[in-house]
Amino acid sequence: MTFYNIDYFQKRAKEMEDIFNVVKPDLQELADYFLPRSVQFIARNSRKPIVKNRKIIDSTPLIALRNFSSGMMSGATSPTNRWFKTVFSGADLANDYYLKNWCAKQEELTRRILYSSNFYQCLPEVYKQLGVFGFSAVGIEPDYDNVVNFKVLPIGSYYYARNSKGKIDSFCRIYMETAKNIVEKFGNAVPKEIYDVSIEHPLKQFELIHFVEENKYYKEQHLSSKYSKYVSVVILSGKNEFLSIKGFKKFPFVVFETSNPSDTDYPHDCPGVNALADVKQLMSMVKEYAKAVKKIVCPTYKGPASLKNKKLADVPGAYIEEDENGRGISPVYEVNPRVLELKQEKDELKQAIKEHFYNDLFAMILNTAERGRTATEVNELKEEKMVLLSPLLEQIHCALREILNWIYDEQIKVGIIEPLNEKYKNCRFQIEFVSSLAQAQKVSNISSIERFTTFVSNIANAIDPILKSKLNGEKIIEDYASFANISPTQIVPSDEIEKIREEMKLNQNQQLQINALKEGSQIIQNMGGVDSYGADLLSRFGIV
Repeated sequence: MTFYNIDYFQKRAKEMEDIFNVVKPDLQELADYFLPRSVQFIARNSRKPIVKNRKIIDSTPLIALRNFSSGMMSGATSPTNRWFKTVFSGADLANDYYLKNWCAKQEELTRRILYSSNFYQCLPEVYKQLGVFGFSAVGIEPDYDNVVNFKVLPIGSYYYARNSKGKIDSFCRIYMETAKNIVEKFGNAVPKEIYDVSIEHPLKQFELIHFVEENKYYKEQHLSSKYSKYVSVVILSGKNEFLSIKGFKKFPFVVFETSNPSDTDYPHDCPGVNALADVKQLMSMVKEYAKAVKKIVCPTYKGPASLKNKKLADVPGAYIEEDENGRGISPVYEVNPRVLELKQEKDELKQAIKEHFYNDLFAMILNTAERGRTATEVNELKEEKMVLLSPLLEQIHCALREILNWIYDEQIKVGIIEPLNEKYKNCRFQIEFVSSLAQAQKVSNISSIERFTTFVSNIANAIDPILKSKLNGEKIIEDYASFANISPTQIVPSDEIEKIREEMKLNQNQQLQINALKEGSQIIQNMGGVDSYGADLLSRFGIV
């Protein structure tokens, strides 16, 4: 690929680094108070000893972040629950048995792939970075054993940029790699000096630059990977040599974001940013509270010089010596610090920090049960809290959708799932999220359906029974099942319902005919008497 050179990529990396440096001080401050050991602003420092953090003197932000990560993990992407399903736009999934069965197989295969890979091990760290910094990047690469492999990148070790539509299309990662791994991964492209080092000092590290962006020379039908949609290069820093030049059909990085910024490349609104002011105030107040308590428990004393070297007895009821003038030891501070007020203010700050990270939502049932609230009140509070969480959840769904689409494309590519029939070529593959948090957003829809059907039934019973015909029972059942995450296999398709109706109608007609024949036989029997028989009846009618 002669039309790309190292100078071009180094210039692009420098431009992206300059943009990142604008937000770098803010990210460092957030890291100091929430995740002091999860950032890597300089790749060469990755092996340096961990520096002890002195800004965190209260564990509340750490607990709030841990609860946020656990809550998002269990509520949005629990490995034990069905949190997504496959659908196709433009297809009647409920009444198409083949498509319904294919979607069920694809869902199960995807769940197995995610479970066998390191996906669920990476997510807790993703949610922590997302909560503190507002973004988190995950590298995706094909894997022979598990189909796909994921890697969470440290904050500060990468930069990214967007195209005119706001989609991330450029990614630059700077990281350290051992000489042994460089030789294993890049083979003959490795300079001889690196190869020699890998033999004598295999764990010696070198700095690499991995750059991915949309290929300016993209050719859709070209077989060479160099003309793929995205170009990917790896440069050995300081040597100005390409270790790898190839391409990807799919962008190999997925960036989780708490918001979609319109004027900047990086999000500026997230729980960590919003809680930072409260965290700083809490740390300051913890110090003042400790000083106040210390003044009460271990106050500074004053007294005559003659008692300077006297040892104070701290046993209750002990004898205290005085000087010849009757002067003894007394505390310097005569005022009593308002410790209770300080503690109350400190507790309010702790609660506010936890609310920034939605801890009150994730522990809603536990917190409300202690206050004696009813189930109805709890559900209403959940709906109210979900309104606050919805924007963040939608952003997370966007990133998860990219991962699931990536896995689907890989399934088709390696042939571990059968392609759809040609009749579905105009149908579009889609992912729908059905986790507990996603379902909580739909609770209001379910409640509306229940209230509406109850209202119509009551009106019909009170005024006119024919009003029940205003309800479309089949459509109500299908919508309710969709909102409640009921599997399509548990719903009988509409065409099957029509067949059942036809059979019931036919059976009713047959039953009416049988009843009519029985009734006719009874009439004839009554006209002829109990002992009458056919010939006798015919003679009475004058037929024989």
